[in-house]
Amino acid sequence: MKDLTSHPFDIVTLVVAICWFSFIAYWVISAVGVKRHMAGRGSWRGWVLGRLAFVGIIIALYKLRVLSVLRDFATRLWFFDSEAVRITGAILTAMGIALAIWARVHLGRNWSPRPAMKVGHELITSGPYRFVRHPIYTGLLTALLGSGLVNGPLWTVVLFVAVVNFFWRIRVEEAYMMELFPDQYPAYCARTKALIPIVW
Repeated sequence: MKDLTSHPFDIVTLVVAICWFSFIAYWVISAVGVKRHMAGRGSWRGWVLGRLAFVGIIIALYKLRVLSVLRDFATRLWFFDSEAVRITGAILTAMGIALAIWARVHLGRNWSPRPAMKVGHELITSGPYRFVRHPIYTGLLTALLGSGLVNGPLWTVVLFVAVVNFFWRIRVEEAYMMELFPDQYPAYCARTKALIPIVW
C-alpha cells in the first residue's frame, strides 16, 4: 500500500493545486478597491497575529509526538489510498473553491480579510448568501475536506484549525452585523442558516 506522503504529483493533485492557486490569485486581485474600515472596528495587527497563530498551531499539531501515532494510522487508511476517494476529494475542492469565489463576487467591496465594519457597509443576501450566511467559510471548509481526501492528514489538521477559527470569526462578524443592521440581520438569521443549509 502506498504511503500518503509520497503520492506522485498526478492529475488529481494538480487539480487541487490549480483550485487553491486560483483562489489565492482571485483573493489578491479582488482585495484591491474594497471599502475602508471604520476606525476601531477590526485591526490589522489582530489579523496578522491571528494568521501567524493559525500557521503555528497547524505546525504544532502536526509535529506533536502525541499525535504521531494517529497521523501514521491515518496515512495508512485504505480509503485514502483509493483513487475514487481522491477524485471525490478533488471534486469537493473544486466545488468549495467555486462557492467561495462566487460568494466573494457577491460580497464585492464589502469584503474584509478580518472581521470588521466598513464605511458604507451593505448587507448582502444575494447569490450564495441566499442559502447560508457565511458561504465563503462553507466553501473553504468543503475545499479543505476535499484536499484532505486527496493529500492526507496535514490538510485534516488545517481543516480542524480552520473550523475553530471560522467559528470565532462568525461570532465576531455576526455581532458586527447585528450592530450595523439591527432590524434586517435578525430576520436574515431567522430564514438563513450560518454554514450548512437546513442544518446550521
